[in-house]
Amino acid sequence: MTKLVGKVAIVTGGAGGIGKETAKLFLQEGAKVLLVDLSDEALLRTKEELDNYGEIITVKADVSQESDTINYVKKAVEQFERIDIFFNNAGIEGRVAPLVEQTIEDFDKVMNVNVRGVFLGLKHVLPVMIKQGNGSIINTSSVAGLMGWAGITPYVASKHAVIGLTKNASLEAASANVRVNSIHPAPVNTRMMRSVEEGASPGSAEVAKDAITKDIPIGRYGETSDIAKLVLFLASDDSTFITGSQYRVDGGLGAK
Repeated sequence: MTKLVGKVAIVTGGAGGIGKETAKLFLQEGAKVLLVDLSDEALLRTKEELDNYGEIITVKADVSQESDTINYVKKAVEQFERIDIFFNNAGIEGRVAPLVEQTIEDFDKVMNVNVRGVFLGLKHVLPVMIKQGNGSIINTSSVAGLMGWAGITPYVASKHAVIGLTKNASLEAASANVRVNSIHPAPVNTRMMRSVEEGASPGSAEVAKDAITKDIPIGRYGETSDIAKLVLFLASDDSTFITGSQYRVDGGLGAK
């Protein structure tokens, strides 16, 4: 497992299900990893879980704050002298409710993390990669960035916005051999979907899960490993002619 030997990766949302699984795979493939998340406690637990797989450091950061973003990028360069891979992954689901019941505070909270956070990551990682003359950025969107999903309007809006950020960044960075792509998972077995299920069917989350599962042609939720393997492909030299693209990993949901 040597696809990323000699490479340095930043993973935001690194203590969450997809972030942690992807960081683990990066380490197994030889990368050095800087893990970013909002909670010191969650970062400590995650680092303890992953320490045996390779070299990993952690930085607490609120990705919606520019000073925190500047700091985690600076830490990566100080520690590892470069950034080859940026998994721009941090995100939140927000409140589950009809659009007309969403408050401006609900909307702003989701947009601040899911759009502003992605924008700030791109803004401060891209100069490092452009100066190097190479790099790969993978932004986490969602199937909800490619379709509607009733009850989570701020989330849907934010994940559509990630596509625009991805396309423009890819155009602006292509001449420097820096690639920018987005991934679009269907529901994945993580804490986020437990929250969505409970919000959709309070007190009967399993009912919501069954309904969502029946809508996925493969007949199951994704697992974090399903997502991590796609991110690895886009991070590695196996995808050097791919940029500005949107990759579904959705069990066939988008084929309907």
